[in-house]
Amino acid sequence: MTALRGRRALVAGVLALALALAVWLAMRPVAAEAIQVRQAPLVRSLQFSARVESLARVEAGSTVTARVAQVAVDEGERVRAGQVLVQLEADEARAALAQARAAEQQARARLAGLRGTGRQAAQAALAQADAGVRAARAQFERVDPLVAQGFYSPAQRDEARRALDVALAQQAAAQAQRQAQGDAGADTAQAQAQIDAAQAATQAALARLAQTVLRAPADARVILRSVEPGQIVQPGKALVTLALDGPVQLVAQVDERFLQQLQPGQPAAVLADAFAGQPFAARVQSIAPGVDAQRGAIEVRLALEQAPPDFLREDMTLSVEVETGRRERALALPLSVLRTPIDGDRAQVLVVQEGRATLRSVRVGLRTLDAFEVQEGLSADDLVLRATAVQPGQRVRLRPVPWEQAAGVRSGQGGAAGAALAQGMGR
Repeated sequence: MTALRGRRALVAGVLALALALAVWLAMRPVAAEAIQVRQAPLVRSLQFSARVESLARVEAGSTVTARVAQVAVDEGERVRAGQVLVQLEADEARAALAQARAAEQQARARLAGLRGTGRQAAQAALAQADAGVRAARAQFERVDPLVAQGFYSPAQRDEARRALDVALAQQAAAQAQRQAQGDAGADTAQAQAQIDAAQAATQAALARLAQTVLRAPADARVILRSVEPGQIVQPGKALVTLALDGPVQLVAQVDERFLQQLQPGQPAAVLADAFAGQPFAARVQSIAPGVDAQRGAIEVRLALEQAPPDFLREDMTLSVEVETGRRERALALPLSVLRTPIDGDRAQVLVVQEGRATLRSVRVGLRTLDAFEVQEGLSADDLVLRATAVQPGQRVRLRPVPWEQAAGVRSGQGGAAGAALAQGMGR
């Protein structure tokens, strides 16, 4: 009996010791990593790829079917306005032009003849007809009274009358011929019409000859040559593609998820992989009103802030970083401290209050991929716990964590909070 009581006492002692140990463990502070809220610059940026594009690109082609005699330019070459790009065979066009010019000269010669010897001949014919009318009228006037007196027969009077009528008709024909060859006459108008038609034919032949020479419409750079000498070309086919001189744009297809961050006027830094030491500045110029449904992307155009670097080439791929948000002095924390996901503009974090972990709601402002701005709920120098296994109400033993480690900043990027937060980029 005494042994049984001893065993019971021993078990009770062990249980009491275990309970005491459990209470001690429960009351013991839990180690927790803590980050201090700090005021620092906060920058959000968006990275994507873009390509170089001229404001105007021209595909120059032939308007006639012909054989290529010469190609005067190569890809990458700069050309001036009016410079010959492609020469087509033009023998037939030159022959047609010579024929049209000969027809024009012939029409001019005919008009000159009408205005010279033609008018003189018409004037002489009219004068002769006038004289014939006077003679016939005088003869008729002599015969008519003599018939009444019986010296001539009526047949002789009729003959004199017919002669007068013939003379009058010849006079009218001569007058009509003279009028036709005058400045407002039909013959002159017809001759002038022939000249006009011949001039039109000459202009058409000149146009066809000009179509055998393909010229640059403006100062440009040749970016594609699609023709060789001896090739037969057809109307509508592009032979040479030109990028006209002028402002250069950068065109990018950006994931539609980041549309809310982008606005015209935002500054951007641009870098070509082949020229990593020569960055240059740009600015968001426009955002397309529609989204590409197949790719889920929206077209963004950027304009350069200065003259384009010499190394830029049409369709070159560039890396662009657009600054989409900035706070010069923000209460900022890394995303690793969030206890719950951000819902709208609210989230929860654990703060240290009287040595215990306390849940607190905060209002979130600007966000990057690594950090966020606290607009309400915390103040500078508050200690915030990282989202670990610590539960609200537990006593905690703090272990400070540097900003670089909390925000996931790579070594060599500096230790200031602003430097760490400036690395947030959307892709």
